[in-house]
Amino acid sequence: MKLVTPDIGLLFWMIVSFVIVLFLLRKFAWKPILASLKAREESISDALNTAKKAKEEMTLLKSDNEKLIQQARAERDLLLKEARDTKDAIIAESKVKAQAEANKIMAGARETINTEKNAAIADLKNQVASMSIEIAEKILRQELSKDEKQKSLMENLMKDISLN
Repeated sequence: MKLVTPDIGLLFWMIVSFVIVLFLLRKFAWKPILASLKAREESISDALNTAKKAKEEMTLLKSDNEKLIQQARAERDLLLKEARDTKDAIIAESKVKAQAEANKIMAGARETINTEKNAAIADLKNQVASMSIEIAEKILRQELSKDEKQKSLMENLMKDISLN
């Protein structure tokens, strides 16, 4: 049992050595250890605060980015609408111009056709009149080739003139 119960002298020296070690630790190690722990605690706290601020900034940036994206989409939609409206206006204007040009060409063609038709009719009348005169001339030559027929024609003409 002697091994289990310490001697008083051993106990005294153990307490003295413990107090010396405690004094040395307090003097040389305790303050630096506590200072480094405090510094570590502050750096962790600062890191957590920085992370928290970064998270808040990321949230703000994300919402700002969403707003910018929505604005960009709205502007894109507006530009596309304006482009469609401009395209429709240009197409409508082109159709009107094309219709006007077609009407102008048709009117010119009708006028040309009428002019050529009138010229052809006049030419045909001239040819018919010319042929009629030639035919009448030939008939009169055949009819008036004999002297008696000429005399009878002259008498008939004279009767018609005197009656009028």
